[in-house]
Amino acid sequence: MAHNIQSDPHGFKRRGVLFVLSSPSGAGKSTIARKLLAAETDLAMSVSATTRPIRPGEVEGKDYHFVDLDGFRTMTANHEFLEWAHVFGHRYGTPRAPVEAMLKAGQDVLFDIDWQGAQQLHQIAGGDVVRVFILPPSMVELEKRLRGRNTDSEEVINGRMARAAGEIAHWDGYDYVLCNDDADACFEQVQTILQAERLKRSRQTGLIGFIRKLNRTLMDD
Repeated sequence: MAHNIQSDPHGFKRRGVLFVLSSPSGAGKSTIARKLLAAETDLAMSVSATTRPIRPGEVEGKDYHFVDLDGFRTMTANHEFLEWAHVFGHRYGTPRAPVEAMLKAGQDVLFDIDWQGAQQLHQIAGGDVVRVFILPPSMVELEKRLRGRNTDSEEVINGRMARAAGEIAHWDGYDYVLCNDDADACFEQVQTILQAERLKRSRQTGLIGFIRKLNRTLMDD
């Protein structure tokens, strides 16, 4: 069973990780994201802005920031997004200010975005971004999962399958590529990646002070 490993036993200050999960619809990304958020107290979900109408049960500011098309265009013109894209006829974007504030504070941020968004985010944030792509075990299994939801029409399912082929073609734009043939095993792999990325020397901004303290102690001895 996966468990939360303390990523920094010495309390070094560090920059946060912009942790991207991408996959075709039905590959299990949302399930893994929910498990990761529940297991990792230092991880927060990035809340996207969207022109999509609000759905029953959704909460403004929690699920999405719901804006009209003119408002979205204004935000785009003012460079208020880290990334944005058209997805299924609507626009989705990641507001820049809250993400940059969390990153500076050492907060890890989880992104549920497609390959276009992941590419844009990497171009802007570079080394702070970790990109993970989740593959289905087969296209037959992917279609089975989509049909098993019993929520989409035949037209929607066919559209998602067609889109999946295009998304999978961009697998080589990611740092890690996993196959989700077992949800628990895939989640543990994703969690391991996050833990390892937190410990990278380039993110340990408090490490310099610790090293200087060690050197002073050595000189005193």
